[in-house]
Formats: sequence, C-alpha cells, structure tokens
Amino acid sequence: MSRFFHGDSSSESSSSDEEELYSEEEVEEKVASEDEDEEEEDDEDEDSSSEDEDGAKKSGANRFMRDAESESDESSDEDRAKIVKSAKDKRLEELEATVKAIENGQKINDWGVISTEFDKLNRQVVKLVQAGNTPKPYIRAIAELEDFMNETIAKQKVSTKKMNATNARGLNAVKQRIKKNNKDFQKDIDAYKADKDGFMESDEEEEVPSPKTRKPKTVPGALDVAFDDDDEGFSTVGKGGRTLQFTPESILKHLRTIMESRGKKNTDRTEQIKIMEKLYEVATTPYQRVRVLLTLISTRFDLSTGVQTFMTQEQWKAAEQEFGNLLKVLESNRELVVIENAEEWEEDDKAPTITEGEKFKIPGSIVSYVERLDDELTRSLQHIDPHTAEYIDRLSDEGALYNNIVRTLLYTENLKKDESLQVSQDSLNRIVMRRLEHVYFKPSAVVKILEENCWKSIPTTLDSAITPRSEVSDATALVNVLCNYLFVNSEGIIRARAMLCQIYFLALHDNYYKARDMMLMSHLQETINAFDVHSQILFNRTLVQVGLCAFRAGLVYEAQTTLQEICGSGRQKELLAQGVMIQRYNQVSPEQERLERQRQLPFHMHINLELLECVYLTCSMLLEIPLLAQTGSSPDIKKRVISKTYRRMLEYHERQIFTGPPENTRDHVMQASKALAAGEWKKATEFIHSIKIWELMAKPDSIKAMLSEQIQEEGLRTYLFTYAPYYDTLSVNTLSSMFELTDRKVAAIVSKMISHEELQAALDQVNSSIIFRKGVELSRLQSLALTLSDKASGLIESNERTLETRTQGTANAFERQGGRGGRGGNRGGQRGGRGGGRGGGSGAPRQAGGTQFTGGALGAAVRA
Repeated sequence: MSRFFHGDSSSESSSSDEEELYSEEEVEEKVASEDEDEEEEDDEDEDSSSEDEDGAKKSGANRFMRDAESESDESSDEDRAKIVKSAKDKRLEELEATVKAIENGQKINDWGVISTEFDKLNRQVVKLVQAGNTPKPYIRAIAELEDFMNETIAKQKVSTKKMNATNARGLNAVKQRIKKNNKDFQKDIDAYKADKDGFMESDEEEEVPSPKTRKPKTVPGALDVAFDDDDEGFSTVGKGGRTLQFTPESILKHLRTIMESRGKKNTDRTEQIKIMEKLYEVATTPYQRVRVLLTLISTRFDLSTGVQTFMTQEQWKAAEQEFGNLLKVLESNRELVVIENAEEWEEDDKAPTITEGEKFKIPGSIVSYVERLDDELTRSLQHIDPHTAEYIDRLSDEGALYNNIVRTLLYTENLKKDESLQVSQDSLNRIVMRRLEHVYFKPSAVVKILEENCWKSIPTTLDSAITPRSEVSDATALVNVLCNYLFVNSEGIIRARAMLCQIYFLALHDNYYKARDMMLMSHLQETINAFDVHSQILFNRTLVQVGLCAFRAGLVYEAQTTLQEICGSGRQKELLAQGVMIQRYNQVSPEQERLERQRQLPFHMHINLELLECVYLTCSMLLEIPLLAQTGSSPDIKKRVISKTYRRMLEYHERQIFTGPPENTRDHVMQASKALAAGEWKKATEFIHSIKIWELMAKPDSIKAMLSEQIQEEGLRTYLFTYAPYYDTLSVNTLSSMFELTDRKVAAIVSKMISHEELQAALDQVNSSIIFRKGVELSRLQSLALTLSDKASGLIESNERTLETRTQGTANAFERQGGRGGRGGNRGGQRGGRGGGRGGGSGAPRQAGGTQFTGGALGAAVRA
C-alpha cells in the first residue's frame, strides 16, 4: 500500500482514538464547560493558541517526513501524551502564567511589562469570575502588586534618580487602575493580608452560589452579568444565552458599567441605549430616574461623535423627549439638583439618603445638554437639502427645542437663587444667549407666535425673573430685555454677540438710526478681528442688514458705504457663511474646507445674496453715474472711484458689441446705468422696476417709489454735470418739466450742488433760473498740465526718498571739506550739496517758479 494511503488510515485511527478520549471525558467536559460558549473560546490567550498552532503545523509537516516503520511508534506516543483539559483549567494556567510574568517584572522593576500584564490579568479573570468564585492566585497577585506599587512610589519620593519615561508611564497607568480594581475585591484582599498561608491553603475548588462580591469587568458594550431572580424586575437574554436582570437595586451598577465603557472600541451604543430604556422603566425613585436619563442622553449624543455625521431625527427627538422628562423630574423634585461642581456618588450597592430640607447634588450640566441639542439640530439642517419637504419637517423641531431652552433658563434661574449651590453666572449667560440666537433674526410676528406657544407648554407654576410671563409679549421688548441682561452680567464675546444680535434685530425692523448709533458706539469694527470666526460671521451679517435697512430708508450713500466692504470683495458667500466658493488658483486644504463647511448657517437664516447684489449695484449706479458725468474727460477720473466692482462691470458691458435684452439682475442694472447716463431717466426707471427681486422685500411698492424718486434726482444731477458747459442760463421750470419734479425740489438740488462746489453757477430766485459761470472750467490742455505737474512732483518725492534710503548715516557724503560740494558748488554762499538753491545767501526760502510746482495754469489763473 502506498505511504499516502497508509498516512490516511493512521490519521483515521488517531481521530477515532481522540473521539474515544473525548467520550471518556464527556462528563467532565459537560461539568466544566456548561457556562462556556463559542465566544469564550475565542477569548483564550493568544500565546497558548499560537503554541497549539505551531504544534499542529509541526506534526502536519512531520507526518510526511517520518519513516513508515517509526510512524506507529510516534502515533502511539502522541496518544499516550495527549491530555484533555477543561477550559477552566486552561484559563487557570494562563492566569498563573500572567501572574508569573508580573512577578518577573517586579524583580527587574519593569513597570511597562507589569502594566501590560496587569491589563491582561484583568481580562482573563472575567471568565473565571463568571464561572465561579474569584481565583486565589489573582487575589494574591493584586494584593502584592498594590504593596509593591506603594513601595516603589515611596522610594521615588526620596530617590534623586528619576525613573525613565516608559517605566513612569507604566507606573502611572497601574496606579490609576489598581485602586478602582481592588475596591471590588477589598474583602478578599483583607482576608489574604490577615493570614496569607491560611487564605491560600483553603479549599479553592469550593464554589459558593451566593451573589458575587465583585462587579465584573466586561467587554465594552456587553453586560454579561447574571443576577438573582427577582419578581419585581424582568429579564432578558444577553450574549451567551445568560439572563440579564434589571432591578431597582441593580440600576446604579448597570450605569457604572455603561459609563466605564464610554469611549472604548467596539462599544455597542445602540444596545446600551436599549438597556437604559429598560432601566428607566424599572427605576422607582426620582434619583434613579435622573441618573438614568443623564446617562441615556449622553449615550445618544455619543452616537454622532464624528464631525461629518449628525444625529438622526429619530434619535434627536428621543433625546429631546428624554431631556424634557429630565426637566420635569427636576422641577417636581426640588431637593435634587444637577450642577457641574457636584461629587459623584461612588457606592453603587445602595442609593443615597436624601435629607429633607437639603439639596442633593448630582454631577451634570443641563445647559450643556440643551446646547448640544441645539448644535445637533443645526448640524442636521446644514446637511439636509433645503429645497425638500424633509428640511421643513426638520425645521419644525425648533419649536420643541426653544421650549426646552426656555425651561432650562427657568431651572438655571431657580438654581442661581440658592447661593449655597454656587451656580456660575456663565451658565445663565450661555442659556440666555442661546435663546437670543433663536429670536434675533426672525420677524416680530414669528417671535410672538413662538413665545406664545412656548409659555403655553410651560406649567403655570413656573415663571422667569429675567423675562416674566406677562411682560414679554412684544418681540422688541423681549430682545431688549435679553440683551440688557447680557450687557450687565456678561463680558467679552457674549456681550459683543448680544450687541450684534440687537443691532441686527433693529435693522431688520427698519430702525436704521438706532442700529447705526449702536454699531458706531460699540466700536466693534475696531476689535472684531480678535474675536472667533462665528462672531465675525455675525458681525458681517449685521453689517449687511444695516446696509439693507439704510436702502429701505432711502439713504443710498449710507447703504452703498455699508455694503461696500462685503459686496465689493466678491466673497459674499464665505463672509456670510452661506456657501463655500471654489476659487481658481486657490489652494485650500481639505481640513480648511471641512472647517468652512461646519460654519455654514442653515438655509432659513440666509440673507438673499441676489437681493443683496441688486441693492448694492443699484446704489452704486445712483452714485457712480453722476460722478462719471462730473469728471467727464478729466485724466484723473480713475482716482475718484466709489465702487471698483461696479466700474468693472460697467466697462465690461460697454465693451460688448451687441447687448440683448436684460436677463438677470446685473444686466438690468447695467442697462439702466447706460440709460441714466444718456439722460433717459424714464427708461432707467423701467429697467430697475422690472427686476423681480424687489418683491422679496417687505413693502415692494414703497421701494419702487423711492427708487423712482432717486433716479429722477440723480438724472437731474447727471444732466447738469453733462450739459452745464453748453448753457449760459437754464430755467428751473424747464428742468422740473423734464424730470417731473417740483420747482422747489429742483431749486433745492441745484442749491445743494452749488454749495458743495460741484456746479459753478448761481441761482436767480427772482427769475427762477440758473446762471452758469464761464471760464472756470479747465480746458483739456490745462487738465493735462495739472496732471503732468502732479506726476513730476511725485517723481521728485520718490527720488528723494530713494536717496535718503541709500545714504542712511552718510547724509553729508557728497560734501567736500573746505571746498564746493556736489553739483551746486559753493558759488551761492553757504549752499552745499546737491539740492542747494541758486539764490545764494544763508537759508533763503526757495522762490516760486524754480523746481517747485505751484499748480500750473490753474495756479496762475488763481493768482491773477
């Protein structure tokens, strides 16, 4: 028979022998592994499994290399040496090996190894504790390790030689973990220290079915703990088929286990949430409900830890509802208070005793929870397409959030009244700021409805000292009260943001002069660069809103000046956080782009950029067209530019060979500008009125009427600038009929132009006419001469600055001692150096007409 067939038969016989051995040990296996499952087998130590694999590989390789005659002997030796061990025995051996490794680390004072092996030891002992009582070698190891650690720390305090970094990290890690770990086994450790030999010689195989004295460490996210049956609770099946029982007495232990697993890998947070929902149903006391709700809300927030992700609507609504339940429990049980500076309750076996008349502090932050709810809602609105019904549905949750913000404000106010709780003013300021940020950008009618619905949902027994229920029905009064409170009680960024919110609200409701005065008195434009990015975005939004308010009030110059900085930059989207602009040749890292997208505002808070551009271009047109007519063909036209953006668009439009009918806002404004420059003010009015974007404003008819009046006035100014050289006198009645203005209005405009020296004329009120002065206007040659003189003087100044820069410290380098200096020589008396005058004498002033320019032809005309 072939050797390979022979090998097959031997393997079959060996496998049958192994089956017989397994059957002989079946009873032992059943007893030892009745609490085992498939997952526990996977958790065995990696060293032992790797050794078994190596052995298997060797035997597999040797099977084909050994001789036929020695094969039977080796197989019989393998059968003789094969010993079947239970899983419990294997784990005990692994645990003893780990203890030995810790002892070896203690001998050489290697705390890096000790820390690693200590973690491994704690993982190994979990399965043994579940199967029975705590192993005695484990108790001995952790007791001796604690003593050794204390000795090492004591030596380090008096030693001059410092421990290396690796050892120090390992020592600190063990120090942090061993105290909490040994607390669960303190009874056994005390028994070991009292009688070490007697403790170790006692019957280790004796297993007591009483409840375990330690809270076992678990794999993160799993609660594999078996509790005694209790009729009051209910049970569910956990991993491995064991029963998880939730009783009022076990709530705190379960919460401790869940809190310790936070932040660890492979934590099943969804399973934890289900467990805590059941714990909340089992909870009997207000303290237990508060503790469960605090942990449950935190765990829901942990579901969206990533920056790119956001909470689902289902999870957010569940968290919002649980937060509302938490506030209800705290409002009905005033003896329980949740504050940040409270100490945590350490004893999980028993509930705290609450003394009547005293406040029991629970660690937590109600303000932080409502801020996180607000942030998660904002983040979800950022990611949802605003043109879908889903966005509207999600936005409807803002009402419930606003109710919780107001209730949190009432609760924090109540805590602030009790000085013994030492509640910080910052918490109250933060929640007031959140309420203000939900109100400031809304019209007063919307705010009124929001407030009415909010106070309906709040119990009548609750009221606010800052914003009483009966006094804040008006939106303006509400914003004023909230802002004044923050002005008095806050400082820094919160105070600045409160002021910006109030200015925004005033500008939104057409109180331009009050908003402008507040903006100027705040001096925020000088310090805003030192604030955070979100505050800078709010400043830009407020500035734009003030500009739009000025436009609605008919103040064209103020509107254009205010909007110039934002709209003239070409980066309106970025500055207002309403989108990310992909610019050519602009190197933006993915990190910067991600941060930019995080700052984006939800769509319902946006300012319409098309309306903003339309307002800015219209204002620029009303200012630039008369200016272009005034300067005419003067060479210094480029020095007087109000809006570079508008000029660039106008030049591009004039270069077009063929211009069709206007299609967008920009085309309408450009064609209106062309018509206004040609004196066709009615055509310009038609172009401006045909822009559909005006319908988005509150009172479109009044806006169009204001624009018509502005175009008539600027058309009159443009006409006078353009055709003044061709007139000697001009009747006011003629102008009033041309531009459909009253004689009084025309006379007022002309008088203003004369007083500002824009028009060289006189107003004859007797004959109701304008008399133009001749010979005052500069000719083309005179303008060019003035330009040449200005450029020459600028060139001389530039040369002098260059000379001073190059001859620093050697100012007299061109002078010769006792002789003439430079080109000027010494012919003029004390004149020395290159710049001496030709008049001689000592320090005589330079005469006009030399190298000094005094205004050219215009200067001569004035002197004459």
